[in-house]
Amino acid sequence: MIAWFRLFYFVLTALALILYLPKLIGFRYAFKKPKHYEATDKRRIALVVPARGESKIIGDLFASIQRQDYDPSCFDVFVIVKEKTDPTVNIALKMGARVFVVEKQKCKGDALDGFFKALTPETLRSYESFVIVDADAVLDPAFVRELNCALETDFDIFIARKYAKNFLGGKENRSIFSNCSALTWPMIDDLGNTYRMEHAIPLNLCGQGMMIRRRVIEELGGWPYRTLTEDYELKLDSLLRGFKSMFCPFAILYTEEALEHSENFTRRLRWLTGYKQCDKKYRDKIKKQARERGKYTAGEFEYFFGLFPPVLFAVTTAVTMVAGISFIIYYLLSNDILWRTALTELVALPFFILYILLFAYGLLAMFACREMFKPLGFAERLAMLLYNPFYMLEYFPIYIKSWWRVKRNKTSSWKPTERIHYDDLKK
Repeated sequence: MIAWFRLFYFVLTALALILYLPKLIGFRYAFKKPKHYEATDKRRIALVVPARGESKIIGDLFASIQRQDYDPSCFDVFVIVKEKTDPTVNIALKMGARVFVVEKQKCKGDALDGFFKALTPETLRSYESFVIVDADAVLDPAFVRELNCALETDFDIFIARKYAKNFLGGKENRSIFSNCSALTWPMIDDLGNTYRMEHAIPLNLCGQGMMIRRRVIEELGGWPYRTLTEDYELKLDSLLRGFKSMFCPFAILYTEEALEHSENFTRRLRWLTGYKQCDKKYRDKIKKQARERGKYTAGEFEYFFGLFPPVLFAVTTAVTMVAGISFIIYYLLSNDILWRTALTELVALPFFILYILLFAYGLLAMFACREMFKPLGFAERLAMLLYNPFYMLEYFPIYIKSWWRVKRNKTSSWKPTERIHYDDLKK
């Protein structure tokens, strides 16, 4: 039986590797020099900041906005709050931003929809694009200018490169959990979205630092997305509407990563719960569209089958290890030395292979975006890479919990969290 399970493991692992080969080959796009566009015009751009209860941190964002090297007459800042009494209002007004109060907001989608619908047609048409920026972000001085350069293309949606705000300061402002969380961004963008751009596949979007052309807002009639991950919802809707998305590696935004494991776990649970909400809402629509067309587009194929190879490998590994543990118990009770074989071949070896592959994936992601990780010392980087496989394996229980939450129609509510202050980090 040990031999049969060993054969089962290696055959299905080989099959998963063969099926995943196109994506592995696609990793090469992460190391190609990205094309840089030069702007022929200074377009008017709006920065939109959902900032409910963010008075303690939004000053850091404004400090970085004031350092922008783009013509200040060509971009405006809009801040969205829930109540007129929010201390954020006075801070925003002092900084020259326009404030919109959207009282009926239960999620970020409500705030954005209320803002866009409050704009007059004339005001809406006065901007070429709108950039969604969270209040805890910090912008690189060239952020807006580089987004204006990206508007030279015919893409509809643009996402910026994310660096970790935690890395701007000392070790007390980061942890192994925040470091692994930061490693997620090059996994999504460098190892994933660069490949998608080359194959006209809608990118995995992130609402933090995402720029949307005015024509998209006009077609949508506002912001119709209400799940916990409205950015992923826009990605799936792009499969239906044909919106094209672009990764802008030269437009850099610093985003805050959670220090504590509990908060980090909660954030990922919220994301995966949102993903499940979106799948429930859009899967049948996308399937119907593909069926009516008679074939899958590259984006639709990736949506339905892209995760199959890694899931096949993960399930194969899990089944093999469970079988191995069962055999170990059985042989130990039988006083049979074969428990050592079961431990070595069905538990230790599959886990070692899984760990090495996840370690290599993290190493590749760090190397693809090595500029982000320069502030970390060698020991910190090594610790991050060694722990990252365990960090990624946590997505299995998170996925199960998120699936159960969606099944029970249970969602997360907004709550304030502790923030890291950018101005303090620079001192």
